[in-house]
Amino acid sequence: MFKGSNVALITPFKNNGLDEEAYIKLIHFHMDNGTSGLVPAGTTGESPTLSHKEHQRVIDLCIKESGGKIPVIAGTGSNSTEEAISLTSHAEKAGANGALIVTPYYNKPSQEGLYQHYKAINDKCGIPIIIYNIPGRSVIDMSVDTMARLFELKNIVGVKDATGNLDRVDQQLSKMGKEFIQMTGNDDNAFEFNKKGGVGAISVTANIAPKLCSDFQKLSVSKNEDELNEAKKLDKILQPVHRAMFVESNPSPVKYGAKLMNLCDDEVRLPLVKVTNNAKVIVKKALESAKLI
Repeated sequence: MFKGSNVALITPFKNNGLDEEAYIKLIHFHMDNGTSGLVPAGTTGESPTLSHKEHQRVIDLCIKESGGKIPVIAGTGSNSTEEAISLTSHAEKAGANGALIVTPYYNKPSQEGLYQHYKAINDKCGIPIIIYNIPGRSVIDMSVDTMARLFELKNIVGVKDATGNLDRVDQQLSKMGKEFIQMTGNDDNAFEFNKKGGVGAISVTANIAPKLCSDFQKLSVSKNEDELNEAKKLDKILQPVHRAMFVESNPSPVKYGAKLMNLCDDEVRLPLVKVTNNAKVIVKKALESAKLI
């Protein structure tokens, strides 16, 4: 259903408003360069600082411009269950293929609270749901047992795992089996993640290196030794880019990279700020090393 290189799309801004022209250009850039799926309005898309109207517009435009050619997994998470239901319902009606729903941040629910949050969304909506487990940002870590309970529900299909803990791939595979979709949220561990049973990534780096990321993902799940060696070579090329994308708070570095590639401006919304001059040097050097500029 969902696999390969799925891009956590940035949201281009211009004069603090949505830059729809640049956004449409970005969507087609991905479709032309082998990206497997589009993930609008997530963390990298600065969803916390999008108004509800903007959030819906970003998803609607992505669905319209992709035209059903590749899947759209809409970011519809919130630390308010009712808000998450509302956003997910909108994405479903708009024609999204799935929803990426982050674990509720700041209010720190218990494991039972996490279960009930996702169950409520599951019960009110009818599209596939990918759990986004990112303890570094949400401060809570969904346990494998809670995930297994949720997988019994009709719409819960997998996880974007941004724990950084590769043992979790084994644990989740053992508990839920191969039908449970596992995609990494950490570009830098994608090779090992797939080696253990993952099927892809929801990627920040793919914003600026879609073809490299797409080729890498396809090769990294191969059973052919030569193709796996090619995947390792691509991974080595991509690692400096992965590191550069997090030299400062995401998505400021990747937006600067996109600016260097003439894809969009590097404008971000407060409380985020543009990258420092030191970070600019690191990002530019990484893009040059991967022959992206």
